[in-house]
Amino acid sequence: MPKFLYVGVTSSGKQTKGQIDAASKAEAISLLRKNKTRVVTIRVKPLELKMNISFGSGVKLSDISRFTRQLAAMTSAGLPLVQCLDILASQTANPVLARAIQQISGDIQVGSTLADAMGKHSKIFNQLYCNMVSAGEASGNLDGVLVRLAEYQEKAEALRRKIKTAMTYPVIVGIIAVLVAVIMLTFIVPKFAEMFVDLGGELPLPTKIVMGISHFMQHYILIMAGIAAAGIIALRQYNKTEKGKLYIDGVKLKIPIFGELERKSAVSRFSQTLSTLLTSGVTIIEALSITAKTSGNKVIEKGLLRTLEKITGGLTIAEPLKDTGVFPPMVIQMIAVGEKTGDLADMLTKISEFYKEEVDAAVDALTSIIEPIMILFLGAGVGGILISMYLPIFNMMGVIK
Repeated sequence: MPKFLYVGVTSSGKQTKGQIDAASKAEAISLLRKNKTRVVTIRVKPLELKMNISFGSGVKLSDISRFTRQLAAMTSAGLPLVQCLDILASQTANPVLARAIQQISGDIQVGSTLADAMGKHSKIFNQLYCNMVSAGEASGNLDGVLVRLAEYQEKAEALRRKIKTAMTYPVIVGIIAVLVAVIMLTFIVPKFAEMFVDLGGELPLPTKIVMGISHFMQHYILIMAGIAAAGIIALRQYNKTEKGKLYIDGVKLKIPIFGELERKSAVSRFSQTLSTLLTSGVTIIEALSITAKTSGNKVIEKGLLRTLEKITGGLTIAEPLKDTGVFPPMVIQMIAVGEKTGDLADMLTKISEFYKEEVDAAVDALTSIIEPIMILFLGAGVGGILISMYLPIFNMMGVIK
């Protein structure tokens, strides 16, 4: 039997809400009237999935930013929130996000706030998102907060896409190089080896080395693949632990070239997130707590949480941030100036824009450096194998002459 969610008013004038089982909407209204409840709104309860499905895995950041931008435009135009959500649910191409929006709309109709309703879908709308929406609802500036959220998400997506694009080429070239080397050592080199054995004579040292590697791979490639797979699984499991995540994120910050890129990305993300939260009306304590949890790096998160502890003791933000050893001196100085002038949010925005440009420049430089290096690496690897195989042939030709 269908279930209906309703909001009504009792005979004493008190608002009530809940759900009722009935064969139809008319029957549900009739049953509520018999219980002396005047119906204000009533709707069919959305079907609940019984399977354990991870929403977050099916919704991209670009989907959420598009939804946020559309919701901001519709609410600023004066449309009721529930109507906005119902329209977006019907127009959203992503079925997972559409289902979540429908459920959020249903929760609001029975008296929930938008932030609380979104909080039930934490794998889609994270803590940063829900806290900003809550601040927007409390201040009566929900559409303005949604616009800032959309801009924040679009900038984050653009930065992530740029880094991902920069890393795609070297990864593909590296995979091709490894595959070519494995195929040559496993299938091609053994044919040459048989020919050399039949001909007899002393082989050059490079040829002996390549043939030894080929012999090893022929007999132990499955064991090597198993060890590599086990190593990857063990590393992923270690990264899920608190200690492992802290260690690996610390190593990321120390890797030459890539570590500096990681640090600049983290500083840009920190500044942008904290600025967006403060501008939206979230308190500095709560904003720092959210920023720490969304920093993306455990070392930076730990440093921000220590900063948070010291701020509650009466210190400014700049002083404990300096002690973390993560943030560059320029960032510390600009934050200190922002605190003194009372314009911290705007100063953080400037820091974010500066480091975004720094990340863009670093990514462009990294791409221009990696491309020739990877081509050189591929050419040296494949060329080295070919030359080592042809050396005995050249030697034989010299003997014949």
